[in-house]
Amino acid sequence: MNLGSIFILRPVMTTLVMVAILFFGIMGYQNLPISDLPNVDYPTLQVTSTLPGASAETMASAVSMPLEKQFATIAGLTQMTSTSTLGQSLVTLQFDQARNMDGAALDVQAAITAASKQLPPQMTIPPTFSKVNPASQPVIYLAVSSDTLPLHDVDYYAETLIAQRVSRVSGVAQVQVNGSQVYAVRVQVNPQRLATYNLGIDDVMNAVVNANQNQPTGTIWGKHQAFTIQSTNGQLLNAEDYKPVIVAYSNNAPIRLKDVGRVIDSVQNDKEGGWYNGKPAVILAILKQPGANTIQVVDNIKKLMPTFRALTPMTVKIDVLYDQSQTIRASVDDVQFTLLLTVGLVIFVIFAFLGNLSATLIPSLALPISVVGTFAAMKLLGFSLDNLSLMALSLSVGFVVDDAIVMLENIVRHMEMGEPPMEAALNGAREIGFTILSMTLSLVAVFIPVLLMPGIVGRLFNEFAVTISVAILISGFISLSLTPMLCSRFLRPPGKESQTKAHRFTENFFNKALSLYERSLKLALVNKPAVLVLFALMAIGTAVLFTMVPKGFMPSEDTGQIVCMTEAEQGTSYDAMVKLHKQLTDLIVQNPNVQSYMSSLGVGNGSPNLALNQGRILIVLKPRNQRKDAVNEVIHQLQGSLANVPGINSFLQNPPTIAIGGQVTKSLYQFTLSSPNRDDLYKSAKSFIELVKDVPGVIDVTSDMQIDNPEVHLQVDRDKCSELGISMQQVEDALDSAYAQRQISTMYTPTNQYWVIIEVEPRFYRDPSVLKQLYVRAGPTKLVPLDTICDIQTGVGPLLVNHLGQFSAVTISFNLTPGTSLGDAVAKVKQLAAANVPKSVTTGFQGTASSFEDSFQNMWVLLLIAVLVIYIVLGILYESFIHPLTILSGLPSAGLGALLVLILCHKDLDIYGFLGLIMLIGIVKKNAIMMIDFAMEAEREHNKAAEDAIFEACITRFRPIMMTTMAALMGAVPIAVGIGAGSESRQPLGLTVVGGLLVSQLVTLYITPVFYIYLDRLQGKLSPGQKSGTGAGPEESAV
Repeated sequence: MNLGSIFILRPVMTTLVMVAILFFGIMGYQNLPISDLPNVDYPTLQVTSTLPGASAETMASAVSMPLEKQFATIAGLTQMTSTSTLGQSLVTLQFDQARNMDGAALDVQAAITAASKQLPPQMTIPPTFSKVNPASQPVIYLAVSSDTLPLHDVDYYAETLIAQRVSRVSGVAQVQVNGSQVYAVRVQVNPQRLATYNLGIDDVMNAVVNANQNQPTGTIWGKHQAFTIQSTNGQLLNAEDYKPVIVAYSNNAPIRLKDVGRVIDSVQNDKEGGWYNGKPAVILAILKQPGANTIQVVDNIKKLMPTFRALTPMTVKIDVLYDQSQTIRASVDDVQFTLLLTVGLVIFVIFAFLGNLSATLIPSLALPISVVGTFAAMKLLGFSLDNLSLMALSLSVGFVVDDAIVMLENIVRHMEMGEPPMEAALNGAREIGFTILSMTLSLVAVFIPVLLMPGIVGRLFNEFAVTISVAILISGFISLSLTPMLCSRFLRPPGKESQTKAHRFTENFFNKALSLYERSLKLALVNKPAVLVLFALMAIGTAVLFTMVPKGFMPSEDTGQIVCMTEAEQGTSYDAMVKLHKQLTDLIVQNPNVQSYMSSLGVGNGSPNLALNQGRILIVLKPRNQRKDAVNEVIHQLQGSLANVPGINSFLQNPPTIAIGGQVTKSLYQFTLSSPNRDDLYKSAKSFIELVKDVPGVIDVTSDMQIDNPEVHLQVDRDKCSELGISMQQVEDALDSAYAQRQISTMYTPTNQYWVIIEVEPRFYRDPSVLKQLYVRAGPTKLVPLDTICDIQTGVGPLLVNHLGQFSAVTISFNLTPGTSLGDAVAKVKQLAAANVPKSVTTGFQGTASSFEDSFQNMWVLLLIAVLVIYIVLGILYESFIHPLTILSGLPSAGLGALLVLILCHKDLDIYGFLGLIMLIGIVKKNAIMMIDFAMEAEREHNKAAEDAIFEACITRFRPIMMTTMAALMGAVPIAVGIGAGSESRQPLGLTVVGGLLVSQLVTLYITPVFYIYLDRLQGKLSPGQKSGTGAGPEESAV
């Protein structure tokens, strides 16, 4: 069967088919989106609820829990976590990847509606949700500031003009406002003055509410004309308007607001702030929806910048603090350069071996057609130009040319035997066609299990596997069509072209290598048992090295940003946090690698901080070519300097490439303890944290458990209250109005709504003792001091209440020192938990560490399935149970080389390294296929003995084996070297392939022929009349 004859005899058809592949490939390339990685985001939604002034415990029991009970019934929900803090509840819902995001959103809205009747009536704003993973990093930060305007004016432009327009951009999930400064009027009363005038704080509240009105006033319907009635001063819109408001009369004299306190122009939350390079600013952090393309989202936002600058005053500055798309573009550009470099190296290898211009150009044409043709398939399948798909193409360059080289080399061999080009092409294609088909199909078969893998690793590998498989299939088609057709018409017979000095040098080197191989192969065939011992030693060595190699999950990349999460002692005030952050940022800017930074403090709707004693600093580094140190080195430098600031802890992270899980923690790896019994949970967590700190290689151990926050405990004497005619609601209303920044009225403007807030003057909330000066009304004319009806004590309580599922939870997070294996750390932490945590407390890893556990369990299954699939495919192709084992005999040597190189280069065996191992399964067997196909034909056609046949096959196929191996090496070397943006994450893949090829290339040249001889004998014993030499062709029976 001659698979290539139709293409050799019909050159016009063949040419037009190739032109069509190129045409549609170019069209596909021009329309492919650019991204950093394939879309692996889980559908995630975050539900936010606010109740100003409520404690963490109140938010957990009255808000989070009713919502969680409703959310728990939603189909496809895989994880539910919540954090309740002062006045705020955040519930994060993560769904199965198969769940439609819009459908999940409808179910969440229905659950919120169902839970609304159980929520506190004081919640004037219902819970809202956004399609965002809180663990994801914003794709772009905008800093809005001014040297002259007050911050609440700056906030108007930031939130009303910019944020609202950006939120409508396709793919934007949420615009987080860090340092929100929304305008508000604050009425700050003096309890002592109120007592002097015999007024309660409720009197002030009622006066403000009655004075600021914006109600419908009707219409006058005349006989010929209608008049709308509009009150021109019904609303009070600034502090000056409120000061003369009359609260009551004393001795017929009005008591105005300004007489019982202060009225000031302020902001809604004066315990929240943002800074850009040390100056107050409003920071907009824009998060994309799961599945949205980062570059498209950022580009669409940047298109709006000229409009924003035109609509804002000249004094308002809008700066791009950080743009994630720049790192993605740099990384993708680097991989594209790697692809072009790989093409050049492979063509150089071909020319070095052949020394013939026409012979070099013919197989080289397989490269652009295969790569460009793959772009068309990528577009049809909805893929993007990302690091993994481009890496797949870079590695495929070393493989796609293999088949063309094998075809070319066989045709050249026939021409050297004196056949004319047409006859040589027909005979060579007929002879080698089945070999190429076997190599192509068996290599693609390696990736079949990858396509079936579940979870985040399966989503990551899917695009890689499909891309490289398509490229390989196209190259196999080209090798059976275009390559023999061009050889039949343009390949010059050997000796017709002048040889260069470089080729003569290469040819001399090759002849010496071939002579050395011939002698050593004879020695190996004489000492076959020794070769088998070598094989066994390599298999054992591979198993030993696997236990030694450090194991990781997702390698970090230098994206030019560092996230610094800070935490001070529980109970640290906002003013104290501002001073501590100033000390930290003063040290940060002294590092020569730092370009700019953003600092955020306070808790608010959109703030990244969960508690008042926490803060966040985003550190933006200079471009990689403008700084000396890599991001991990900068982190190490900053850790040393920031540790010198007393009173605050700093946790620096290089943000992970993929946000796994929905929890935000101060360190990267998460281990969660959960229990329905909160006392057992907190007791176990406290002791377990100390144990984790002692694990070697584990650093930055911290937790989200904050249960020692200073509190003022009020024990109300209900009997005395009843005697005085005071209700519990009156007591809590008085406290709410005095200390909870209570909204009592709303000011409506054409573009926004602003709050009127009531509270006591700042000097009356500096110390718990001032509670004694607060009065509660007992009847129309009498006021009672709070301390006469309450026992006031100080104590501690939770600053945060966290849930996993619907149970209380504590998440312990940690980082690893450089060189520490994630696999070792995970194993040690699990051992500690099994030995020290009571059974009433459930434990488990979350986020990255959890995915690591699942991945490594699946990875071994994947490797075994890949080997099994190749065995099945080869068995079907060769109609033999025996010869697939011969072909696969080189796998242990490939594994040995791959693991050895990773250890020597101090790299983890992560998911990229595992991908390299899977690829090696497909690559290594190509050499064996070329040997075995030739040997089987020699036994079948010339009735040679197995030993003579395999010896001749090894010598004859030595040149194409060397060429294809060198081509595959050149495809992986640029990735292994690791030059360019984001290259450090791709290195393990390249190193694995290079190491595996170097060792297996040498070893399989000896192991494969020995296995062939032994298994050929076994085949003869199993089926005496059906040996390779007497049986049919490879497509027929051979046992």
